[in-house]
Amino acid sequence: MDEDSVDIESLLKALDSQGMTGFTQAFFTDFENGMAAVNLEHLPWLSELQNQSWNGVLCLGMGGSAAGGDFLSTLSNRDGNTPIITHRDYTIPSWWNPSWLVLATSHSGNTEETWIATETALKLGATVIVIATGGMLAGLCELYENCHLIPSIGGQPPRTAFGHLFSRQLSCLQHLGIIPRQTTDEYEAMMVRLHYASDSNDFRKDEGRDILELAQVLATQPLALLGPQELQPVLNRFKNQINENSGRFARIGAVPEMNHNEIVAWGGIGEDGDPSRKEQAVLFITWDGMSNHVRKRIDWMIEHTPTDYAWRVHGEGASLLEAMLHHCIVMDWMTIALALIHGKDPSAIAPITALKGYLAD
Repeated sequence: MDEDSVDIESLLKALDSQGMTGFTQAFFTDFENGMAAVNLEHLPWLSELQNQSWNGVLCLGMGGSAAGGDFLSTLSNRDGNTPIITHRDYTIPSWWNPSWLVLATSHSGNTEETWIATETALKLGATVIVIATGGMLAGLCELYENCHLIPSIGGQPPRTAFGHLFSRQLSCLQHLGIIPRQTTDEYEAMMVRLHYASDSNDFRKDEGRDILELAQVLATQPLALLGPQELQPVLNRFKNQINENSGRFARIGAVPEMNHNEIVAWGGIGEDGDPSRKEQAVLFITWDGMSNHVRKRIDWMIEHTPTDYAWRVHGEGASLLEAMLHHCIVMDWMTIALALIHGKDPSAIAPITALKGYLAD
């Protein structure tokens, strides 16, 4: 499909049944409001938890609700003082004990894996913080004394609610001293830049045409996402957004690990590699704070990647947090554009709905 033949307004009118572009445009506002919603005035129980020390934080969730736990984990690995582990299952790990705080997140509150695992932890004496719009998970807060609710905002598909959910997770752990808090000036400057990033990647505007052009090229190629280990949560979320929004497969690889195995399939100097690699589109997901060792590895890969379909997508910002949020904005606009080019409603998730119906019978 040529750029000149893309009538975005017509595609949006025909395909965007739930206003996915509007939810994407509101990402930074959702994040800002969510950060402000977590405070001691509205959630006085936070002050009681501030006086406790935790051996770690176990984040329970699935899909987009679990993505924030991954982001928190990489932030803590870089600048925090407490391990944070995300767990996606009906169970809890056998090593878990009540010295670990449980942060359970479900946009709907009815994700069965999450509320079943959360109730298991509560029965074993856990202190739990729930982030949900309601449902079974929020209901546990009425049944158990050590279960506390941070209400979220409903009325939209869960994968578009990341701004609502992650902001509440982040602000909560900042209040508890588990994740370092930005200064007011740093935070306000970040929000100004994220606002600009959202506007400049909105493919409905002239300044967002680059996203549309890239999506057009990606529409016919198999997709790969490669980046540094600390951006693994970004790679995972990008893949998931491609899966759900665009209805496409995507594969991911983290540097330096993939340099010890997958790089052979890509080929290189004197190597044939997988014959399909020349048709593989690859996005190198980067940011300013990468270590020099990893930067050199990625630069080498960019130089020697045998495909003609390779781009660097750089996360802008003054911190790892800002770079990750910048990537979220770019990936959401890109995956919605890709869906429209494919003729897919970006909100349509028929296989997930069908599976839930089967499990409910």
